[in-house]
Amino acid sequence: MIAPRLPSAAVGLAGEGAGVVSLERRGDVFAIKRAGYVPLAEGLVRPNFDESNITNTGELANVLAELVASVGMLKQRRWSVALPEAATRTAILTLESAPGTRAETEEMLRWKMERAMAAPLDELRVSRERLRADSQGRTRYLVTAVRLPVLAEYETVFEELGWHTGLILPRHMGEAWWLMNDAAARGASDSLLVSTHGEGFTAVVLRGGQPLLLRSVNCDVEDRADELYRFLLFYRDRNAPPGEDVETAERVPTEVIERLLVAGSGLEYEQARSVVEETLSVPPRALDAADFRLSIPSAEIDFQQIAAPAGLAALAWA
Repeated sequence: MIAPRLPSAAVGLAGEGAGVVSLERRGDVFAIKRAGYVPLAEGLVRPNFDESNITNTGELANVLAELVASVGMLKQRRWSVALPEAATRTAILTLESAPGTRAETEEMLRWKMERAMAAPLDELRVSRERLRADSQGRTRYLVTAVRLPVLAEYETVFEELGWHTGLILPRHMGEAWWLMNDAAARGASDSLLVSTHGEGFTAVVLRGGQPLLLRSVNCDVEDRADELYRFLLFYRDRNAPPGEDVETAERVPTEVIERLLVAGSGLEYEQARSVVEETLSVPPRALDAADFRLSIPSAEIDFQQIAAPAGLAALAWA
């Protein structure tokens, strides 16, 4: 009653498609019971943080109903939801000083959240999680937000289907769960998630199983590699202490990205891997479902397309 179990089924939405996943646990292995993915008609879902997202809620409900019927999930009523990336905003907020009271902490957080989301908090559904302190001991929070009118559009679709949706998060949070739950990713080295979608991508660097850096970029497909390179330059410069002579000393990163997860579509693994190696001089290991002990029964199921809903479904055992 205090901490109700999350459903072992989830739906992941993007402008270009929708996926559903139902999981079961077999020892230390997650096994996909049922899964499906369907492309969406162009313009049916137009992910945007500030504007209307769904051009026809009835049509989207029909598409999802046909999808769940095709994979034998028509009776599923409880769902977790991964919203389209561009419909949400996520930020890592750092409190530069320690407030004296809880009220001061809340006031500072409200101010920072409104600045990061560029919207009043009473217009948003906000989720926040306290992270480990940074290297200087400062308090950090991971904050995600969606505008209430945008969320209402998606909830209208779910209500038409008779679905009860509890956990609603951005796609990259479901995808990042695989790295956050992976013992190898909680080691000394860093991991990188590149969550791609029709409007661009979100890059998340994780250290010790928690988000360290996060950046969402809206860009064309042909610009994604360049934008990822710029993000990695920022990571490299932040991680590399200057030498005795900052003009000539070689800056050697104290941490490197050893593990890489690419999800979504629009950026190939080899391209992302090449950008990481070019920037950091260390080739990362590309990760797939098997690295996370996720059993996929058919080669027709693409882990990159269903990683987000599968991650949220796996939270049923978290």
